Amino acid sequence: MAALDTQTSGHTCKSILVVEDEPTIRENLKMLLELEGFSVYTASNGEEGLKVLRTIPRPCLVLLDLLMPVMNGMEFMEAKSHEITIAAIPVCFVSGVAEKPDMSKAAAFVKKPIEFGGLLKFVRQYCGIPNKEAKNP
Repeated sequence: MAALDTQTSGHTCKSILVVEDEPTIRENLKMLLELEGFSVYTASNGEEGLKVLRTIPRPCLVLLDLLMPVMNGMEFMEAKSHEITIAAIPVCFVSGVAEKPDMSKAAAFVKKPIEFGGLLKFVRQYCGIPNKEAKNP
């Protein structure tokens, strides 16, 4: 389990990438996860998500919408799988699609509207529990 791997090295991975085209959902996820102590990067489509993923410190998880303009979630997954430096980063699909997508390359699927408590529980499995006190003055 990824959370155990990050914690046994003496620290918790607390970086997450949110790839979501809906600004309200993207910003709400960013705000809520930051309140929990995570460092959150965002992108508004898959193409932008790949660019961000190549430039930020390696996140412990990507929260990925499936239906987006420019490059959708499945196109993002295909492109990500061809880049060795980012291919192994786990992805959680977060989408309002009617049918569950092909889960062969994703760690989980969270249906919109998002129940934040359940999403947070999943995020902590991959990222651990960040030290919120470190962010407070």
